[in-house]
Amino acid sequence: MSGRPMPCSQEELGSLFLFEKLAPDQLARLCREGRVEEFAPGPVYGEGDPATCFYVLLEGTVVLSRRIGDYDVETSRSSSRGVYAGAFQAYLGDRLRQVYNSSLHVLEPTRFFVLPAETFAAVMHEWFPMAVHLLEGLFFGVKSAQEAVGQRERLMALGSLSAGLTHELNNPAAAAVRATSALRERVAAMRHTLGIIAARPYRRDTLETLVDVQERTAERVAKATALSPLEAADREDALCDWLDDHGIADGWQLAPTFVQAGLDTDWLDQVTAAVDSDTLEGAVRWLNYTVETELLMNEIEESTTRVSALVTAAKQYSQLDRAPYQVTDVHELLDSTLLMVSAKIGPHITVVKEYDRSLPKIPAYPGELNQVWTNLIDNAAAAMNSIDADGTLTVRTARDGDHLLVEFRDTGPGVPADIRDRIFDPFFTTKPVGEGTGLGLDISWRIIVNKHNGDLRFHSVPGDTRFQVRLPLASADPRSPQ
Repeated sequence: MSGRPMPCSQEELGSLFLFEKLAPDQLARLCREGRVEEFAPGPVYGEGDPATCFYVLLEGTVVLSRRIGDYDVETSRSSSRGVYAGAFQAYLGDRLRQVYNSSLHVLEPTRFFVLPAETFAAVMHEWFPMAVHLLEGLFFGVKSAQEAVGQRERLMALGSLSAGLTHELNNPAAAAVRATSALRERVAAMRHTLGIIAARPYRRDTLETLVDVQERTAERVAKATALSPLEAADREDALCDWLDDHGIADGWQLAPTFVQAGLDTDWLDQVTAAVDSDTLEGAVRWLNYTVETELLMNEIEESTTRVSALVTAAKQYSQLDRAPYQVTDVHELLDSTLLMVSAKIGPHITVVKEYDRSLPKIPAYPGELNQVWTNLIDNAAAAMNSIDADGTLTVRTARDGDHLLVEFRDTGPGVPADIRDRIFDPFFTTKPVGEGTGLGLDISWRIIVNKHNGDLRFHSVPGDTRFQVRLPLASADPRSPQ
């Protein structure tokens, strides 16, 4: 936005604390290459716009603000002559993405001395070379410190996720070991039973019938559906009665296995019709071993499949075998992250997925987006775990104009009003000492805004806090984060 041009006075510039030590020829150069403008009440420039000018207040009132979530938060207000804003980091040149890091507006007719960013950078290097070196060292030193601490935060998160992954892998692995051991016992018992059957003078057609019943029983196990506890109890009672009526001892031990396999009294009636009374008990016990074997093999298959899924999720989450920048499916990233952090979410939190599967893949840095998802999910889980009640985490995706929206909604206590303007600040945290570095949201903001040209904001009331990430559906060339 441009103001109304006005004459530039060297005397007025020299009366400002910022320029009071400059020589007359230096003041003359500023007036020659800069300008004085008067702005009507309203905006002067917006946060994120290219930083093209350096503004020095001559007369009036200025307000600086930053966009935090859904709010424009005022960061400073002044009527002091000589205060400055705008492209004051232009001396760093191309080593820093030159955009305004806040919005500036004026409350009354206000005059500024306006210096183009190129001129500001040139006079800084020419007139204050030592100061420029010191400022550069200070700026990049602080930035390096933030990156080092950020790397530590990532390592801490990785350590926590590794511990969770180890726990998640241990459960199915232990189940597979237990099932394998039990399967060995059942197979041995089946061999023993088969030996008994072979020792008896069964007719060929009777043996063929037993084998056919065994095959059909195995098929029935594969199609078994889960019953409610009440239905399962009723079916167990019916099976126990049937086994007792047919003279088969210890029917209470066989009934639960048959129920789990989806067998009922009708099925056993078919077995009875297929064999004679002398063969029935042996046939039933042989079928019991068949059922147990099938169930154990199912358990082993489920456990090893779970291990494989966890390894695949870890691979997807880390993106170790993929290019850092690629076209990616956001839903795959969200699913892998939710699986990786499931141990941190806890049993008292229900996860609800509201995905719009019609959304296209987007160009992005998937490994870094996973870091953002981890930070936001971790914060939501911590908020809900801080209250003595069950919670719900809703992860939603949708199209928002030319952007893809990813929303994390939790039912926690909400973000207190007095800290809403600080939660994206580096090193600010509400977690106990040792549990947070205060860089999670700062890093997330940098990844989304600076690296993906996106937007990260939040809306919060008690019981409904939503962090919303907007990512361009079609991204510009990837840039290094600032």
